[in-house]
Amino acid sequence: MNTFVLSHTRLTTLPNLSPIRLYLADEVVPIWEQSQLEAPPFWAFAWAGGQALARYVLDHPEAVRGRRVLDLASGSGLVAIAAALGGGIVTANEIDGYAAEAIELNAAANKVDVRVVLGDLLDGVADADLILAGDVFYSREMSARVVSFLERSGKEALVGDPGRAYAPKFGFSAIAEYTVPVNRDVEDSEHKRAVVLRATYGT
Repeated sequence: MNTFVLSHTRLTTLPNLSPIRLYLADEVVPIWEQSQLEAPPFWAFAWAGGQALARYVLDHPEAVRGRRVLDLASGSGLVAIAAALGGGIVTANEIDGYAAEAIELNAAANKVDVRVVLGDLLDGVADADLILAGDVFYSREMSARVVSFLERSGKEALVGDPGRAYAPKFGFSAIAEYTVPVNRDVEDSEHKRAVVLRATYGT
């Protein structure tokens, strides 16, 4: 699978997230069609919510340093890498085998250790001190499952969100806001405003 990832992406540095480098695609349709998967290639792009959350973690390494961190629905591994750079003991979770390969390639490109767990964890509880999730409120079902997972786990959680339609109205408080560059092939503009939300369940 890493041959597929490498042949359909290029190593890119995002201007607002230096020094992180990621293998990213320029267009969504060709890579989606060639992956032959029903789900979009979330791992091939730096989504707005993930960028905001990664920026927050880079700016506040004390939030992750020395802690067991779970990056949920990790995609490219962007947030996981930021947490590892900040000194976290990081596990990245994904259900897409291509994403798992992309995370490993991206972690290696950034010279950090990230453990990858492939499979759906949302019906269980988190074995971590801190849960991170970038841009997970893109569908009604996913939003409901993530919120349920966070409530059930009872752990500190930070979520990056650019105002997705299914973002919950309650249970979170905004702690930071960023304007980030995005790929016009997957968004409706060249920049999006995204917030970092802290879960307030049990607090």
